Amino acid sequence: MKEKLAGTLLLCAVVPLFIIGYIFIVFVGIFISVARVRQGVRAMDHFVNATLFNGYAWESLSSHAWRERKKTWAKVVIKITDFFQKDHCKRANKREQPIIDLMLEKGLDKQSIGKQI
Repeated sequence: MKEKLAGTLLLCAVVPLFIIGYIFIVFVGIFISVARVRQGVRAMDHFVNATLFNGYAWESLSSHAWRERKKTWAKVVIKITDFFQKDHCKRANKREQPIIDLMLEKGLDKQSIGKQI
């Protein structure tokens, strides 16, 4: 119960900030500096992967698509990203897989709030 309550309270604070961050990224990316918004875009990529595609929070949608490349949704993501950069998802997974393995080894995918130590 503590985890659900903490998660709900956290979402109430984070979602408005996420929206402000998104607007900031669009404005700065168009008018000021793409380099400045790169980390924000990467964080949003991870957010979308974790929430909509049931992936890991520390993994990009591209890397996740490569791991699940036999699934229909992953094939679509791979096809779209290949249009912009050949083998993008494969390269993303090669770069991120050691991080995924480390996070799983350390148990960072497990419940942390309200858990008895």
